[in-house]
Amino acid sequence: MGNRFETYGDFSWCELMTRDADASKKFYADVLGWEMEAMPMGEGSSYTVVKAGGEAVGGIMAMPPEVPAQVPTHWGAYVTVEDVDAVAKKAQDIGATVLVPPTDIPNVGRFCTFQDPQGAVLSVIAYIKKAE
Repeated sequence: MGNRFETYGDFSWCELMTRDADASKKFYADVLGWEMEAMPMGEGSSYTVVKAGGEAVGGIMAMPPEVPAQVPTHWGAYVTVEDVDAVAKKAQDIGATVLVPPTDIPNVGRFCTFQDPQGAVLSVIAYIKKAE
């Protein structure tokens, strides 16, 4: 089994965007026994890494205030790619709508989010290669 952070096309991360991060963290810790690790993000925001068996498997974050009120709390999936910009362009060329343009995440990588022609939303991400 390959490394999900390096294998092109592999689902590598899932993330909950919620209007009540504290309630969501408590719920999932109680229901699934997930461990939570806070990661300050700067500018007063924070991100919580979700761990199962000590391994980081996803995250929980408060929905940014600029997100329209009609957008519900939701889980999002990330798929590993090599070139986020190329994938965003190709997806758009064949009918997708880019919802979040290619954007850098400091110390993590580069991602974008698009909606496919059938309406499904997916994020792709290219992780920063770690020196060995």
